[in-house]
Amino acid sequence: MTAAAVVPTSGRIVGYMLDSYDADAINRRRAAASSNLPEHRDRNDGSQLHVGNGVKAGDVFPMMIVRVWGNTPDGAVNGQVFLDGNDTYWVTSATVGEGERHYSWPTRA
Repeated sequence: MTAAAVVPTSGRIVGYMLDSYDADAINRRRAAASSNLPEHRDRNDGSQLHVGNGVKAGDVFPMMIVRVWGNTPDGAVNGQVFLDGNDTYWVTSATVGEGERHYSWPTRA
């Protein structure tokens, strides 16, 4: 079975490639968190800040599929992208393929 024939299902881990919109959103919320760090420490209320390394368009991160739209190999999915930090990034309506804003199946050894 080729990767193109795999039907996505909830709970599967795939690779997701960020586009410039994704990268800007992630970096923007992390910058805002960094600028509010002193206030956050003073509050000590249990809220979580978005902290982690910067990202750029073209970076690939693991994504867990959480919702599938359809039951075909080319169906769109929603997922949680696991970033290099303490946060995740929610992606909607991503499709399998190459390039930015697409996901791909991991290579099996």
